Amino acid sequence: MKKILKNYLFPIIVLVSIIIGTLIGVYAPNFAKEIKPFGDIFLNLMFTIVVPLVFVTIASSIANMVDLRRLGKIMSRMFAVFFVTCVISAIVMLVATIICNPANGTNISTEAGEVVEASNIGEKIVAALTVTDFSELLSRSNMLPLIIFTILFGIGISSLGEKGKKLAEMLNIASQAMMKVVKFVMYYAPIGLCAYFASLVSIFGAALLEGYIKAFVLYTVICVIYFLIFYTIYAYVAGGTKGIKIFYKNVLSPTATALATQSSLASLPSNLEATKNIGLREDVREVCLPIGTTMNMHGSVMGAILKIAFLFTVFGQSFSGIGTFTTAVLIAVLSGMVMSGIPGGGLIGEMLIVSLYSFPAGAFAIIATIGIVIDAPATAVNVVGNTSSAMLINRLIEGKNWIKNIK
Repeated sequence: MKKILKNYLFPIIVLVSIIIGTLIGVYAPNFAKEIKPFGDIFLNLMFTIVVPLVFVTIASSIANMVDLRRLGKIMSRMFAVFFVTCVISAIVMLVATIICNPANGTNISTEAGEVVEASNIGEKIVAALTVTDFSELLSRSNMLPLIIFTILFGIGISSLGEKGKKLAEMLNIASQAMMKVVKFVMYYAPIGLCAYFASLVSIFGAALLEGYIKAFVLYTVICVIYFLIFYTIYAYVAGGTKGIKIFYKNVLSPTATALATQSSLASLPSNLEATKNIGLREDVREVCLPIGTTMNMHGSVMGAILKIAFLFTVFGQSFSGIGTFTTAVLIAVLSGMVMSGIPGGGLIGEMLIVSLYSFPAGAFAIIATIGIVIDAPATAVNVVGNTSSAMLINRLIEGKNWIKNIK
């Protein structure tokens, strides 16, 4: 019983606080809006932590690598796993929308909405991967450029050999200090998540109408199925039956944080702690999780497929044929790999979908609404997808016996 309480007490407290927040949002919406600042404090603290946390963890992990060939091995396996698992998630949602398209019989006005200008894909890729000034790296809005710079910085320190050891050790100490800060902030999580979730429910609870209700129901059902089946398979491939056991033992906390905050970035500290408890190698988890937060978003990929199918149906176009399906999967994977890990962070992907398919301007308003509706389950799948992917990467790097020493 003591062991159970030790492993599950805090996640249970967090889940109870979320349930309380939901009830407040449903039955006392005015009060929910008044307590929203308590939730904003928690979210702001988490966002404040994220940039230095990502920098010191990735830089420390890479800088302390004696063999840079191991980094190359991790990165190559990481991108392969990210791409394959994202494609699988896209195909799963594609099959679901073919069987049950939520937009069938739904009329949605397309007159309202912002004008979405045709965009140059090359410019979007450059903007997603780089910034024009160093100071812009200090913003959570530019996570991919920050990660790329941090990787280069870590490689630079590691390549110095003996000269770089002191700086590498300082980064290691800074990484440990940041994890302590995360631990302190998480003590406030039950209060912050209760208030934040109450506010979300009070604001968006009435928005699930007509086709959006169908889209939400379909998406949530598929997310649950994908979560239980495919993440179980990934955990089994990574570590057999023991891998499944330790996966579900530790994944509850990041899942709860993701559902409550609707932010992959805000869930990163919790996910780093979970993968540490799972037993993944430090360099694997501290390189793969921060990068995966913006480049391995299974839930966002599935959401992109749903949005594409929805728009095709609303605008009277046939969503069928191998060519259409293949293009949809590629666009979904592309949009999912450039989305940021913030609440409502599907803007870039949504603009890509509208511009690439040349839908009218009103289409942006339609899929933006869908993005809001499905944000919570999408974020949960994004976050847990990084956990399971990190386990697969650890298996590819360390071999099948890595799990034997885990208690």
